[in-house]
Amino acid sequence: MLTTPEMIRPLQRKLYTKAKQEPAYRFYALYDKVWRADILNHAYRLVRANKGSPGVDGISFEAIEQTTGIDAFLSELAQDLKEKTYHPSPVQRVMIPKADGSLRPLGIPTIRDRVAQMAVKLVIEPIFEADFCPNSYGFRPKKSAHDAVDAIAEALYRGYTEVIDADLSKYFDSIPHAKLLAVVAERIVDGAILHVIKLWLKAPVIGEDADGTRKHVGGGKANSKGTPQGGVISPLLSNCYLHLLDRIWDRHQLCWKLKARIVRYADDFVVLCGGEVDAPLATVRRVLDRLELTLNETKTRIIDARKESFNFLGFAIRVSKSWKSGKSYPHVCPAPKSLAKIKERIKQQTDRRLTPVPLGDVVRNMNASLRGWVAYFHYRNSSKVLGKVKTQAEERLRTHLMNRYKISDRGTALLRFPRQKLYANYGLYKVPMTAGWNTAHASV
Repeated sequence: MLTTPEMIRPLQRKLYTKAKQEPAYRFYALYDKVWRADILNHAYRLVRANKGSPGVDGISFEAIEQTTGIDAFLSELAQDLKEKTYHPSPVQRVMIPKADGSLRPLGIPTIRDRVAQMAVKLVIEPIFEADFCPNSYGFRPKKSAHDAVDAIAEALYRGYTEVIDADLSKYFDSIPHAKLLAVVAERIVDGAILHVIKLWLKAPVIGEDADGTRKHVGGGKANSKGTPQGGVISPLLSNCYLHLLDRIWDRHQLCWKLKARIVRYADDFVVLCGGEVDAPLATVRRVLDRLELTLNETKTRIIDARKESFNFLGFAIRVSKSWKSGKSYPHVCPAPKSLAKIKERIKQQTDRRLTPVPLGDVVRNMNASLRGWVAYFHYRNSSKVLGKVKTQAEERLRTHLMNRYKISDRGTALLRFPRQKLYANYGLYKVPMTAGWNTAHASV
């Protein structure tokens, strides 16, 4: 995790404090901070740490560092920003498979544009952070998906068990540019900042045909909606726009008037109700309509969490009863899709076709997947699912060893590759069997 340099922190602290103390203040002198050498250098380091592929220009981090040099690369970018000759390149669209078999479009700006976006983000994010509501958790400093799930669990424990499991229809593609820029302009009147944000929103989007032929698939000056998923600035802008929903809920005290709490992680949100859901749902629809956004009616559900679970950020959440005490508690564990995803990943990484690959590489890839999954899901009431993942990993590695050493009898394999040997001799990562939350009421 990269820490913010000492030279940048005072600026961010001053901007945050000013915004917090004066909610109506509009910032007018920010652009000259964007092309500061220390900010651009830190922006590059942050973008580099995120890794990611080259954009449409094909220029990678390695090419920049080995050919151009970081200093020359950033100096040229700073000059373009300073002289206001900077213009973003088209965004490259790639299609990412989703769990349901459909494809999600991801927009990849060039590294140069990602660094410029990160520099702007470093400057303006503290201003909007001062405004964001406590119920918003996605893509924010010092907030996490686990914090959002904790907030849901607390609401369930307090009786907010009627849940509106909302799903926005193509949110990132639907954000109207004019209204989004108006939201940003509520706080920022620096014309150069607003101009460069508009340039990013209007950047052409380039995709590929099945034969690899590049073509224009979206964006451009005529486009009036959407912000590409994949842009560094996009999560902040999307949070700014949906903050309007949070703000209305907060200012009109709807949490108490409607007895309904919103927990939002970027464009994923749930409304937890302590009574009837009709009024909260109608209010959500009314606000979204004003924002020119719509709910996906086929995926938005009303759920009694005491009778069934709902999925949020990869977890299945419901109200259960403790078999020991008989008391109700919020039960949080990996959703079936999350379990299926890691099991399929481990299966692919131990496929019989990989027997020519060095065994150390096979186990190393397995361990990387397992560690990443456990780092997120080793949480609350996940012990049973963790056990399933551990068993899957052991069985798949043993099966791989059988294929590698041409052993057909499973009994022989169990004797030759017992559980202890998988860990001690082959270095398999041991999935912890007990989640971080051991008791049913640990959250309260």
